[in-house]
Amino acid sequence: MMSGIKAIVFDTFGTVVDWRGSIIRDLTAWGDAQDMNVDWADLVDRWRDRYNPQKARVRSGELPWTNLDELHFDALKAVFDEMALPEFDHDRMMHINRVWHRLEGWPDATRGLHRLKTKFIIGPLSNANVAILVNMAKHADLPWDNVFSCELFQHYKPDPETYLGVCKLLYLEPDAVMMCAAHNYDLAAARSLGLRTAFIARPTEYGKRQTTDLTAEQDWDYVADDLEDLARQLGC
Repeated sequence: MMSGIKAIVFDTFGTVVDWRGSIIRDLTAWGDAQDMNVDWADLVDRWRDRYNPQKARVRSGELPWTNLDELHFDALKAVFDEMALPEFDHDRMMHINRVWHRLEGWPDATRGLHRLKTKFIIGPLSNANVAILVNMAKHADLPWDNVFSCELFQHYKPDPETYLGVCKLLYLEPDAVMMCAAHNYDLAAARSLGLRTAFIARPTEYGKRQTTDLTAEQDWDYVADDLEDLARQLGC
């Protein structure tokens, strides 16, 4: 089945990096050092709940193209208001917003990606903007060959322009590119355009409250326990 695959692109938030756990650990340590009384777990869950609605405003045309750092910052200020928290000074608010640049990979991420890189072009196909992806890669040792940020296409997934944009940039037909994700909707959109698919289960992405994407919902080309298992299945 591997025959013909030249590149693998990865959803990043949830599939490659543990965004929720990373943010809670990072901001808890930072907040404790400054005697901040904030429920960071509640804040990050409320913050992430605004992620899809914010992207939808861009995808529908309600907002002009706006990158994820800017959407995150608008959502963060709204969450502070919702939680009746006084806004901090600009530098501290920006430190919080840039926590998305400091996310940690799942335990298998670095090893699995290094193995896959030996045979395939690899990169994130992520809604994150270029700055987030580059800084995150440095921070978490993610050995991308390139970063396929949706900012390059000025469309958010699952718009076709994102998946097909990767194929165009790499001069590859869709069936030579595989999308790897922990989210079934992402794979369904990629498959509909002719890309190959790989599902990685991340059942704790949203913590104990997670009820979706616990299992593969279609017969994806590959289903793996983690990125090292995917590398093993692909002979890396």
